Amino acid sequence: MTKIPHRLYLTEDQMPRRWYNLRADMKEQPDPLIHPGTHEPLPAESLYPIFCEKLARQETDCTTRYFDIPEPVLDMYKLYRPSPLCRAYNLEKALGTPAKIYYKFEGNNTSGSHKLNSAIAQAYYAKEQGLKGLTTETGAGQWGTALSEACAYFGLDLKVFMVKVSYEQKPYRKAVMQTFGADVTPSPSDTTEAGRAILAHDPTTGGSLGCAISEAVEMAVTHEGYRYVLGSVLNQVLLHQSIIGLESRQAMELLDEYPDIVIGCAGGGSNLGGLIAPFMQDKLLGRTDPRIIAVEPASCPSLTRGRYAYDFCDTGHVTPLARMYTLGNGFMPAPNHAGGLRYHGMSPILSKLYHDGYMEAVAVKQTDVFEAAVQFAKVETILPAPESAHAIRSAIDEALRCKQTGEAKTILFGLTGTGYFDMAAYEAYHNGRMRNHVPTDAELAEGFASLPAMA
Repeated sequence: MTKIPHRLYLTEDQMPRRWYNLRADMKEQPDPLIHPGTHEPLPAESLYPIFCEKLARQETDCTTRYFDIPEPVLDMYKLYRPSPLCRAYNLEKALGTPAKIYYKFEGNNTSGSHKLNSAIAQAYYAKEQGLKGLTTETGAGQWGTALSEACAYFGLDLKVFMVKVSYEQKPYRKAVMQTFGADVTPSPSDTTEAGRAILAHDPTTGGSLGCAISEAVEMAVTHEGYRYVLGSVLNQVLLHQSIIGLESRQAMELLDEYPDIVIGCAGGGSNLGGLIAPFMQDKLLGRTDPRIIAVEPASCPSLTRGRYAYDFCDTGHVTPLARMYTLGNGFMPAPNHAGGLRYHGMSPILSKLYHDGYMEAVAVKQTDVFEAAVQFAKVETILPAPESAHAIRSAIDEALRCKQTGEAKTILFGLTGTGYFDMAAYEAYHNGRMRNHVPTDAELAEGFASLPAMA
């Protein structure tokens, strides 16, 4: 039998031409976005002041199974896609496992992550609509970097609110965004009413994605010709990221393989939702039954310790309400190195699938995450992003479980990006300065207290 290659690249001609909308095959739909005052479902038209019109329609479309990828988006995708499906032979050998471990590597672009897949789409629709620019938030900086690339490509202005603790930990991410022409502000800031209110409550806060979202939305709705875009959580983002899973399934079919276990890191849900989309489709339609595992930081455990409830997507209460697993919009995550996984909520799609028992979730401590990252880097020669290393941790754990049971399972995980802008985190780990933070029940109660009252 011919040995499976270490890396398999689809050709440009084999790259998917359509995104897959997972909601079309869900037996029960996620609950809709609702107005925070009336609690009535929001039609697409009500989102037009915030999102580009076509993105708003994608956000609310629960029936269209496939969306054609516009040609200008495909043209830019071809600069770095298809991305490789890799067999982790060296990791398998180091673990002594009978499991076969595959990973989909999304770090082969300047942003260093999967985020560019949705950034290109969202920038394209803004340009097509004739807008002047976009506003957004970013946590670890991958999304801000990706969107700055996309906006530069399509000739759009971009204003980025970067979570303050990440702004301070990762100054070079800011420099990359500025290289592509973005205006980057640490959040919370004194440039918006939402930011000023948050600072008045806690002048020393390191910020959160919820804070940055509030500022970015406010900036968009108060500046003519601008719209807000988000790099995770939203239905439209998971739609665009489905190209990850579609390519993965197609590549595995060429190898006559299929995963028994699919693993992704989970913050807001973009990478996880994109990776699992076609495999979850198979599960929903009864074709196969893979285990699907979401891996989140123990410091921000929205799935494993959160509540399934309607909540604001931001801290400043300027967004609609989404029903999701949440720690409460007022939850402030520890300023650790979980990077872009520090979000109080989770994608409504993934929340519904988890709530209905179609997927599992585990929470891992950051020292265990970096232990896995270092082990992976040594044998596979890629330095993973901290977010990606959450999935690596779980993949290693599952492979070791196979070693104990003797089961030769096939494991697929998402390597969402590279960690070359995260050296302060690696240095903290190697110097023994990295500490684990697991919120107490009392800390979580403070976040839950911020959940909106529902009739």
